[in-house]
Amino acid sequence: MSIANNSIDVYDTTLRDGTQQEGINLSITDKLAIAVLLDQLGVGFIEGGWPGAIPKDTEFFARARNELNLQHAVLAAFGATRKADTRTDQDEQVLALLAAETPMVTLVAKSDSRHVEYALRTTNAENLAMISDTVKLLVKEGRRVVVDAEHFFDGYRFDPKYALEAVIAAFDAGAETVCLCDTNGGMVPDFVSEIVGQVHATLGAQARLGIHAHNDAGCAIANSLAAINAGAQHVQGTVNGYGERTGNADLIAVVANLNLKYGFQLLPGKLGESTRIAHTIAEIVNIAPFARQPYVGLSAFAHKAGLHASAIKVHPDMYQHADPAIVGNDMRMLVSEMAGRASVELKGRELGFDLSGQKDLLTRVTKRVKDAEANGYTYDAADASFELMLREEQDGERPNFFTVDSWRAFVETVPGHNNDDPIAEATVKIRIGGRRIVKTAEGNGPVNALDAALREALIPIYPEIETFALRDYKVRIMEADFGTDSTTRVLITTASPERYWRTVGVGTNVIEASWEALIDGYTYGLMKSAQAFDADESTDESAEVSMDSHWHI
Repeated sequence: MSIANNSIDVYDTTLRDGTQQEGINLSITDKLAIAVLLDQLGVGFIEGGWPGAIPKDTEFFARARNELNLQHAVLAAFGATRKADTRTDQDEQVLALLAAETPMVTLVAKSDSRHVEYALRTTNAENLAMISDTVKLLVKEGRRVVVDAEHFFDGYRFDPKYALEAVIAAFDAGAETVCLCDTNGGMVPDFVSEIVGQVHATLGAQARLGIHAHNDAGCAIANSLAAINAGAQHVQGTVNGYGERTGNADLIAVVANLNLKYGFQLLPGKLGESTRIAHTIAEIVNIAPFARQPYVGLSAFAHKAGLHASAIKVHPDMYQHADPAIVGNDMRMLVSEMAGRASVELKGRELGFDLSGQKDLLTRVTKRVKDAEANGYTYDAADASFELMLREEQDGERPNFFTVDSWRAFVETVPGHNNDDPIAEATVKIRIGGRRIVKTAEGNGPVNALDAALREALIPIYPEIETFALRDYKVRIMEADFGTDSTTRVLITTASPERYWRTVGVGTNVIEASWEALIDGYTYGLMKSAQAFDADESTDESAEVSMDSHWHI
């Protein structure tokens, strides 16, 4: 690769193209918060939106002038070339681009002659004039200009002469970069490499080309890399691959590949923030992070097979293509029916247990995992339940903050009450340090009622439970051929301000399985809170309350 190591522009379009994804609707405050995160990631350019066309984006740029203090990135406004047969200095959307007062403007321009004829309903010559006139005006007004050559690859394959003319018109008018767009997302790496190479050879090294890839054929990341390898010096994408239809190129994966596979020095010192920022942005857009997302997904460096674990125990790189710490992620061992003793030992190490040399303990835990999974349990997605099991095998007992005497839950319908909606009620009877506590609560269904009753019983003794929140709840019917008599598995995700954890329960019905997962969830949360309390007390010489009296009243 002949491109200088530090000469690739990293251009993010999450705030514009990414928001076209189904289900994403960002407020201006959301966009400002994401812009700060993108700047922390170290991207070179942030495309903020389309002023003039979208009122929210117009306001975003107005607020950005006063509220954003970007340390690394240049803010860009996005818009279109002037309309056909319209004076550039009188085109409302061009004027809106100038009014946004961003250092950079990115223009979308037609480069496929079919789109010129059928979408713009103008002539090829007029479209070239639209590109040239708009770029010239923006450059005259002191703006840096990128031109996104829309549908370039499809246009080039249909009419290469005209597609090139559109690119040349942009460069001749003063654009610093022309980004070749696979707008329909249908290209594959060979096509992209060949076309970018031909354009690069025709225009020469002084013409700075970019790539904007969509993922409709599943090749957006690969196409972006192929374009860079063929001479492009500017890459566009979105965090987490957000975007219309199947999304855009995942910018973090593209940059990580350019760094780790090709040796570029992009986002220097910032790549380790990738996982944190990707997940934080996912929270803001309210879309759960994709566990199997390359580099930053929860499962990106997760290992399940016992054969892998044996090799990883000797050398972690033997079954990992990269060090997860480079992108701020971590290796995870998944304990399952595939596990051997090496898997359990490594998982224990991940959880803070040194099990090396404890062959009998490892054998017991491994057998217990295999037996439990044969009965419907799964621990690869329930680390908290696994840790409780491990502690029980190691210490001879589980952490015990309360004892359950009994529980019950029922649903009834009272005619004429609340539009005949069913009423769920639950009662729990527990003991804490010899004290018997009975609580009854109603809820939105029997599981919610059980959770409410249990919380009411525990919170007076353990007030930290107020901070625990159920974040996710999944039910799976095992052995579905048995119909309503099938075994049920429940996975619950619980969170506190410091952490989140997952627990599993299995039973003959969903309520029984849910109760087991709930009990594990509260036990694990209290155990971690107790450990944190113990750590605080150990550094406070004035503390007078012992752990035992605090937690086992």
